[in-house]
Amino acid sequence: MQEAKSIITPMQYGLTLSKFGSDPVQDPTQYKSVVGALQYATITRPEIAFSVNKVSQFMQSPLEAHWIVVKRIFRYLPGTIDYGIHLTKCNDFHIEAFCDVDWASDPDDRRSTSEYCMFLRSNLVAWKSKKQQTISKSSTEDEF
Repeated sequence: MQEAKSIITPMQYGLTLSKFGSDPVQDPTQYKSVVGALQYATITRPEIAFSVNKVSQFMQSPLEAHWIVVKRIFRYLPGTIDYGIHLTKCNDFHIEAFCDVDWASDPDDRRSTSEYCMFLRSNLVAWKSKKQQTISKSSTEDEF
C-alpha cells in the first residue's frame, strides 16, 4: 500500500456494504488486525470514523468487498497526513454540536448509523459513529 496512489475520500459515496455478495477474504485474521489498527487511527483522525465503523461491522465474516473498502481507507491516509485534531486556545466557551444519521442504510438488518461531533469554539472535543440498536420506522424517528 506504500506505493498506492492517494485518494481524496476514505469511502466511495453511496456505497452500501452487505454480509453477502462476494467471496470471503483469504485471511480473516489479517482483516481483523488491519481494521483494529484503523480503529486506533480514529482517535486522532475523526473523519475516518464512519468508514472504519462500516468495515468493523463485518469482523466475524469479512468479504473481499469489505477488504477493498479497507484498502481504500489506507489509500486515503497518506494524502491527508496533515489532517487531524488541531487545538487552539479559546477564551469563551461556545459549544456547537452536529449530528447526522443514514436512515436504514444497512441492507441486511435495516438499522441506521448515527454520528455526531461536538466543538468547543473551533476545537473538536467529542465525536462518535455508531450503528443504532433499534430499527427506525422513519427518518424523523431516526434523527430524534
